[in-house]
Amino acid sequence: MQKTTYRYEQSAARLTVEGFPDLSAGQGNDSIGILSGWRLQLVAAPELEGTREHLEAMMAVVMPYARHCLSKAPKRFGEGDGFVSIGPDRAGHQLELRSSREGVAPLQLQLDDADLADLVRCLDRLRMDQRVQLSWTLPMDRPLHRRELAERIPLHRRLASPVLGGLALILGAAGSMVLPLPPVQEPVPVEQQAEPLAEPAQP
Repeated sequence: MQKTTYRYEQSAARLTVEGFPDLSAGQGNDSIGILSGWRLQLVAAPELEGTREHLEAMMAVVMPYARHCLSKAPKRFGEGDGFVSIGPDRAGHQLELRSSREGVAPLQLQLDDADLADLVRCLDRLRMDQRVQLSWTLPMDRPLHRRELAERIPLHRRLASPVLGGLALILGAAGSMVLPLPPVQEPVPVEQQAEPLAEPAQP
């Protein structure tokens, strides 16, 4: 059986997958239903390779992380003992890869926005490719929670409005206590004039 190879290229990333069709599922010769290997080449980084579990772990953390970055709410994705994790860094984004072999130190890669965008495009093209008929175990795309959207605003900006509103209320109350009250004027009695009695009519 001949091995099938597909390649997905962008300016800063090149992803290559290899495999065979799953004949028991009736797949054609140009399909990949059994992944035998993959290779990922990023700019200024060593070539990466691994099993399907490694590739699936990368897709499971990089794709949702990119969505959070687009919403300006980046946070770290990936468990501490998982194969892949990614999170924001002062220089951009830090991608950490951990080998399943014992004694191999984790590999840390620094990505800028362009590198991350090209990596996401390659992974997304692989996921949407109808020729690669693999059932990926990936988290569902869900909208961000309101708390995550609120956290993208710096804390000092979130507190500015209520703090300023409270100060304005306090200053207004204090000012009303300092200002002197106007003097109370005593009511002036109204003099009632008696109306003259009408004279009787003369016969």
